[in-house]
Amino acid sequence: MRSRIKKVNRCPIEDSRKLESMADSVAQRYLRLGLRLDRHVEGTVDAYFGPPELAEEVKAEEKADPGRLVAEAEALLGELGDGWLRDQVLGLRIYAGVLAGEEVSYADEVEGCYGIRPEHTDEATFAAAHEELERLLPGEGSLAERLERRRDASLVPNEKIESTIAAVIDEARAQTREIVDLPEGEGIVLETVSDVPWLGANFYQGGLRGRVVVNVGLKMSAIDLLILAIHETYPGHQAERTVKEQLLVRDEGLLEETIVMTPTPQSLVTEGIGRVAPHILLEGEGADRFARIVHDAGVEFDLAHELEIERVSEPCRWAEVNAALMMYDGGASRKQAHAYLARWGLLTPDMVDHLIRFITQPTSRSYVMNYEAGFELCQRYSEAKGFRSLLTERVRVRDLLEAKG
Repeated sequence: MRSRIKKVNRCPIEDSRKLESMADSVAQRYLRLGLRLDRHVEGTVDAYFGPPELAEEVKAEEKADPGRLVAEAEALLGELGDGWLRDQVLGLRIYAGVLAGEEVSYADEVEGCYGIRPEHTDEATFAAAHEELERLLPGEGSLAERLERRRDASLVPNEKIESTIAAVIDEARAQTREIVDLPEGEGIVLETVSDVPWLGANFYQGGLRGRVVVNVGLKMSAIDLLILAIHETYPGHQAERTVKEQLLVRDEGLLEETIVMTPTPQSLVTEGIGRVAPHILLEGEGADRFARIVHDAGVEFDLAHELEIERVSEPCRWAEVNAALMMYDGGASRKQAHAYLARWGLLTPDMVDHLIRFITQPTSRSYVMNYEAGFELCQRYSEAKGFRSLLTERVRVRDLLEAKG
């Protein structure tokens, strides 16, 4: 899961006035609306690399009343026809309404922000996955304990996490170039931390650069390391952001693409790309190269077996959405949600604690839907249209749903 920080960076085009001259007032007003919402809840803007003078202008303003932001969003909606930008503004309208105190059900909030309605997944789905996992992971103890022992058996030594991730990123970048043309000059800076509750994140800086932060203070299994590195970089978040910055911002001059907004359909597509990306490479012809990198770090593991366990476990992630629905629309307590996630999600107490915190944060309470729904929809879209199109085109949630058939 991604932690978010506020970022206001330089415009990726050398002369930001050139970009502004190509943009209409609607795009500029969209940027202002997003930046003003971020003044209320930091992290609403996941990344900003548009004109710095516009960001400074908003920063110098008095904090706008949420009701005023609702009106700004509605005015924009009234001027926009059906399309990607209208989807984005609708998400911001719903989010501004929540900040303004409008009474909206959790399911309505999620649907309004991301374009897809959360529904309760029958526990029979989880039970079927548990039964198959019992076959894959025989032994003593509960299934959750066996899953934990399986990860502990392939832990990457803490002192080797950074170098191993760097090697995985290099290989992932090379293989991604066979999928899509990465812009010249793109790249990442890899940093490590040890005092945060998440494994890693990519804080996109603009200018084709990403800042990838990895937590070396938490234990990390081989499969977790591979998935994390690819998800955050290539062909995941870094590939998407840099390719779209080049094609949509620099080549087409789309000013609205210089901001990445958390409570919008953009997030569902982005997280779906990040979730599908590891499957593209780890199940591809070059998968053995990633296995060798891990083996060179002194870790023995069976990549094919690990991927099978990941595949079988996948339905259990819908338990996270169920838990959020239980808490917000069903009145369940944190204790009840905790027990539910431990049972059906097969999660350790520490991971359940992290998920509960994530679900109850202002910028992520509705965000949990994006991981599983994004994965399912983007995977089917990739099979129908090709993964490259997800990286290069403005794909709407409507497009994903239509590809689902």
